[in-house]
Amino acid sequence: MGRLIVHQDKVTDIAAMVALCPFKALEDNNGKLEINAACKLCKLCVKKGQPGAMEFVEEETGPKVDKSLWKGITVYVDHVEGEIHPVTLELLGKARELADKINHPVQALFLGSDIGDKAQELLHYGVDKVYVVDTPELKDFKIESYAAAFEQYINEVKPSSILVGATPVGRQLAPRVAARFKTGLTADCTILEMHDNTDLVQIRPAFGGNIMAEILCSNTRPQLATVRYKIMNAPERSAEPKGEIVKMEVPADKLKARMEVLGIVKKEKVKTIESADVLVVAGRGLKKVEDLDMIRQLADALGGDIACTRPLAEAGWLDANRQIGLSGRTVRPKLIITCGVHGAIQFVAGMNNSEQVVAINSDPEAPIFKVANYALVGDIYEIVPQLIEKIKQGGALA
Repeated sequence: MGRLIVHQDKVTDIAAMVALCPFKALEDNNGKLEINAACKLCKLCVKKGQPGAMEFVEEETGPKVDKSLWKGITVYVDHVEGEIHPVTLELLGKARELADKINHPVQALFLGSDIGDKAQELLHYGVDKVYVVDTPELKDFKIESYAAAFEQYINEVKPSSILVGATPVGRQLAPRVAARFKTGLTADCTILEMHDNTDLVQIRPAFGGNIMAEILCSNTRPQLATVRYKIMNAPERSAEPKGEIVKMEVPADKLKARMEVLGIVKKEKVKTIESADVLVVAGRGLKKVEDLDMIRQLADALGGDIACTRPLAEAGWLDANRQIGLSGRTVRPKLIITCGVHGAIQFVAGMNNSEQVVAINSDPEAPIFKVANYALVGDIYEIVPQLIEKIKQGGALA
């Protein structure tokens, strides 16, 4: 942590500084600029304020870790009965990119039962070593058993950074592991970068999306981050496997758990917006729920599906599983058309890796246009019907 210091002699305009803070944490106290309890330490006043008026000072929180003892970027292999979740491959691609910057190896940790043959597939995705704990005690996911195996792996291998998919399993396991090592964990990162000193820069929207927070765990190791599916790019599968599989043994008594899995009921597979190649998204520009028929017609004409932003899901216009954004689903279609979507950062974080983005909005300054490949400025009630008609005719919009 740290604290902000006000250098009163450098404050030339108190009113301007007070107006700068989005959290109303700066106030004029009888001609002196002071910081109140509303401060979020976003450091906007340091970056955008009057030169030298504000200073952020890091505070020592304890002994610093010897970073030279920790090496490698590990990806936790998320799977169901040995079937590897695609988010694992995406994280392997990102791990390779980060590791090459600091000359570290890329490792994968595969926990389960009867998974030995599945581990071979990972060698086609740029991993240097795949550590496999293959034992009947890990047949079903039990948080205590998996955390214990994870803990032994970290103690033996000492990876500098660990990337975990933000899946139901990953979101349970990562915090438990971080707590055991008294280290930090950043959830739902949208950007990952690496400093030369092996500090992992974990970036995600914060405070309702008002800022992009850059989070560091400079004094602890390992560094942990979770990342949603379809945020990163998966590498191309190589024809020849490269790397090494290392079998690890964890004593059975360490894998004992106080819970027992009595049975597993598999959910029926349903079509989701994550799997759609074409999506048409309804935003607050729609005036009434009946107007969703227009959005459906456009999606049907393109052979796609419909989605929405958070306000429409909260209003009950569409199911929550059709909401795109940080509090909804992350999608990566070949084509996405946004209709009346303003483009808040929370929404953009859930779709900005789409191949082609077409945005329709009457506001030429709407943030959605910053990520759009094609921008149509105008009324969706005029543009969308024309699009539907032209698509049905097999023509182009004039």
